[in-house]
Amino acid sequence: MDPHLLRTFVTVVRRRSFSAAAEELGYTQSAVSQQIAALEADVGAALLHRRPVTLTPAGARLMEHAGPLLLRHRAARADVLRATAGPIGRLTVVASPLACSPAVAQSLARARSAVTLRMADREKVAEEVASGSADLGFVDGIAAPSDPLRLPDAGPLTSVGVAEEGLVVVLPGGHPLSRRRGLALADLADALWLQAPAAVSVERLREIAGTGGFRVGFRYDGADLHTVVNLAAAGHGLTLLPSSVATGVPLTAPRVVHRVEKLHAPLTPDDLTYRDRHNRS
Repeated sequence: MDPHLLRTFVTVVRRRSFSAAAEELGYTQSAVSQQIAALEADVGAALLHRRPVTLTPAGARLMEHAGPLLLRHRAARADVLRATAGPIGRLTVVASPLACSPAVAQSLARARSAVTLRMADREKVAEEVASGSADLGFVDGIAAPSDPLRLPDAGPLTSVGVAEEGLVVVLPGGHPLSRRRGLALADLADALWLQAPAAVSVERLREIAGTGGFRVGFRYDGADLHTVVNLAAAGHGLTLLPSSVATGVPLTAPRVVHRVEKLHAPLTPDDLTYRDRHNRS
């Protein structure tokens, strides 16, 4: 299956228009139509209804595979380019909102390259490293002590744990539970919670606690940690954060930690030789 045809198909579905897809991709509308026809001939089924542009049952099934297929294609291309590239002079790092812990910040300070750091959603970090958009990634999440994080299958990646710490429940001032020495997550299922990229999602809270509840009291789409803490302090909802970045009541049950992992492409023999020479110099 030609990835260029698949990319055109995904763009048409996303834009819901052949002409809009053509404008985005830099093709003529007739060229987009020809590419969709070629893809349909390849798979042996109609993928799109034309007026209006909607998915057929076969097209819906292909869309389920399209994202992972295109990601793996980008990852394979990036992996080949990395194998033939020279030493990196500038390091591009991508991190999820809470992954830049003190340990990570110190490690970046020791880098012998100019560093550019940008933030991304947790699920996007692995994709950017695998596709070559970033040289190095740091991703955070909640896990049992010493357990690895569950990462998407984005391509060949090496993951190494770099930091673990406890979690605290951030409560508004004067909250009746603020004097507790510890809190169990399941006991807080009826409370309202903040939903924000820089905090543990309510879906993950339900999964960790093994129970329902955990209603969203306030949604914040930004990644600024101070805003999250201020919203919690003002009573817009509880939130769960690493103990190093916020003051709160320690989470004592279940026994989980905030974990940060470093992601990079597997090192080639040439990478190892260069690294050994670099470390000796």
